[in-house]
Amino acid sequence: MEEARSIYPGKPKRLEQIFQSYDSPLYFITINTRLRRRLLDRKEVHSSFCLYAQKNAGAGRTVGRYVIMPDHMHFFVRIGREDRLSVFVQLLKQSISKTLQQECVESPYWQVGFFDHVMRHSESYSEKWSYVRDNPVRAGLASAPEEWPYQGEIVRIQF
Repeated sequence: MEEARSIYPGKPKRLEQIFQSYDSPLYFITINTRLRRRLLDRKEVHSSFCLYAQKNAGAGRTVGRYVIMPDHMHFFVRIGREDRLSVFVQLLKQSISKTLQQECVESPYWQVGFFDHVMRHSESYSEKWSYVRDNPVRAGLASAPEEWPYQGEIVRIQF
């Protein structure tokens, strides 16, 4: 238990057991724009997201499947136990913010914080992905998931 406390200081005790059972946790992340502004459905943002994810893959922070919607994004990421998820997300937001600034989009861009969920072994990565993949269809932005241009997979994550 002491090892988990030193790796994840301030985590509630009930989470220590969960984190000990995952070598490199797989997270499902949702990031929203501030006031749900429609800022993200553009090729420049998509490119910025992919570039950030590809740069991090070499450092053991691997982004799997993702969908970028106009006002939020979902993605799966596996990071090492020594990495901080909050730093990863903060730097992703900064990277995309620079792109939006270059596109002359007025700030602020982001809702404070983000939503994260540790995927547990009993959960189905593919079922979660199927739900997320259909977001553009449910929102009326595409008639089929594969038609939405702002989605994909950076690294195939086994779960």
